[in-house]
Amino acid sequence: MKKIRTTLLLLLILTQIQAQERNIQYFLEQGMVNSPLLKDYQNQLLSAAIDSMRLRASYGFLVNGNSTSTYAPTIHGYGYDNAISNGAQVSALVSASRLFVGKRNIENQFRAISLQNETTRNTAAITSQELKKNITAQYITAYGDWAQYLFNQDVLKLLQEESSLLIQLTRAGTYKQTDYLTFLVTLQQQELLVKQLQAQYQNNYALLNYLCGLTDTSFHELPDPVLQPENIPGPENTIFFRKFQLDSLQLKNSDAQIDYNYHPRVSLFADGGYNSTLAVDPYKNIGISAGVSLTVPIYDGKQRKMQHDKITLSEHTRRGYQDFFMQRYRQLIQQLTQQLQAAQQLIDQAGARIKYAEGLIQANRKLLMSGDVRIADYIIAINNYLNAKNIITLNTINKYQLINQLNYWNRIN
Repeated sequence: MKKIRTTLLLLLILTQIQAQERNIQYFLEQGMVNSPLLKDYQNQLLSAAIDSMRLRASYGFLVNGNSTSTYAPTIHGYGYDNAISNGAQVSALVSASRLFVGKRNIENQFRAISLQNETTRNTAAITSQELKKNITAQYITAYGDWAQYLFNQDVLKLLQEESSLLIQLTRAGTYKQTDYLTFLVTLQQQELLVKQLQAQYQNNYALLNYLCGLTDTSFHELPDPVLQPENIPGPENTIFFRKFQLDSLQLKNSDAQIDYNYHPRVSLFADGGYNSTLAVDPYKNIGISAGVSLTVPIYDGKQRKMQHDKITLSEHTRRGYQDFFMQRYRQLIQQLTQQLQAAQQLIDQAGARIKYAEGLIQANRKLLMSGDVRIADYIIAINNYLNAKNIITLNTINKYQLINQLNYWNRIN
């Protein structure tokens, strides 16, 4: 076991020399940088900026070049009617057009893009918060394994020292051989536990790297995350509630756009160039034309009302989810706060208990040398110390996990 711990500690020292401290901040930063989903949201924002420019360009003048050349021959009296085909046609035109819509209509469409951008930013913030929570949770789990490993390694070292003493006392007849075998079984169980904790720590550390997008296969000592509860805002001020606000604004925007789509539309168009059937004086067929187009919706089978009804249903659904969130938010914060207080009470109680367990072990160690204590009683004292220490470690990890869950809700708009 000494070789196992020496090898692991040496590995930790060498890797720490080559890299920065692997604390919780390091893993959070790496996770954010390597997240493809966060990069996707950033690209969506850039794409929306392009959509905004495209929308602005679509309401400007659009210029196109068009060319058409056809020939419809008549052979022995057979062929297309010349009144239809004109026999032949050659055109090479440059056309320009522009669609005119109301100012409020255009502003509403730009508002839709702006709201989509805000939604993307808010979604990215929620995703970032979820990623932070998941990485922190895995870090706490791996840190707990490391703390358990170190503590049980120290206990194993203590038992190994006592084993050497007990062999001498057993040979001297102070203790029976069965007493020593009972102690040896405890020592072997502790050795297995240390190996199990080492493997468990390495597995959870690897999962932490996986979550952060790191390919590093080495292992490092994880320092205490030292998490503290942060101020939790009211639900109306969080990014989670902001999602419902943005959904409401988008629905209102879509509802308004339905009406704008039924407003009259005017478009102007003009073209100029060469357009001829080649029948009479084709060299004179160079000219221009211009026109105006007006579209006035009259009847569409009540589709306009149907679209408004769909928006109303979506708003009712949104309100239902919002009310449920408000209720769940307050209930969850209250539950997490109560659980956090209970965990801290257990830590305080176990901390007072462990002092007595440590004193009992020290007293039994002195009596062990003179043979005035039973091996079974000494093992019971060690187990009591282990149990108290485990309670502190497990509840400290539980406390950190609760703080992590609580702090998840602290991000404001």
